[in-house]
Amino acid sequence: MRAEERRQAIREILRTAEKPVSAAALAARFSVSRQIIVGDIALLRAAGEAISATPRGYVTERAPAGLVRRVAVRHRAEQMGDELNAMVDNGCTVLDVIVEHPVYGQLTGPLRLSSRYDVSQFLARCGRADARPLSELTEGIHLHTLSCPDEAAYERVCQTLRRLEILLEG
Repeated sequence: MRAEERRQAIREILRTAEKPVSAAALAARFSVSRQIIVGDIALLRAAGEAISATPRGYVTERAPAGLVRRVAVRHRAEQMGDELNAMVDNGCTVLDVIVEHPVYGQLTGPLRLSSRYDVSQFLARCGRADARPLSELTEGIHLHTLSCPDEAAYERVCQTLRRLEILLEG
């Protein structure tokens, strides 16, 4: 298969995938190295494809279902699991994390966490990689973009984050 044909196939796989697709899975499917896939994704992005890398793999960006809301929070790294579970337990999907960096400006990390299982897998990957949360760059202050089924779910998230004493409010 030629490189352009492979990239077209990757584009279609990502457009129709129900969940993120890892570079390793794509590499195995096309019998190429993971690095070839990383390069293909870079070229697809450069050509205008809206592809995001999440902790679980690549996704084609789609408009989130339901209401999109943001919450501002501040907590210590060890509270990350409680924070994320508070959001997914109340029916919302955590789309991303956003911090303000003094040099680079806004840094956004895609997450797409919808369940306790997703949260546990994310935390396990952080532990295996010895990765620190982006919020450590901002003394724990960060935003999350949420996709919520309705306003009631968003309000439940806010109430839970208040109880945890991590919600920032004006």
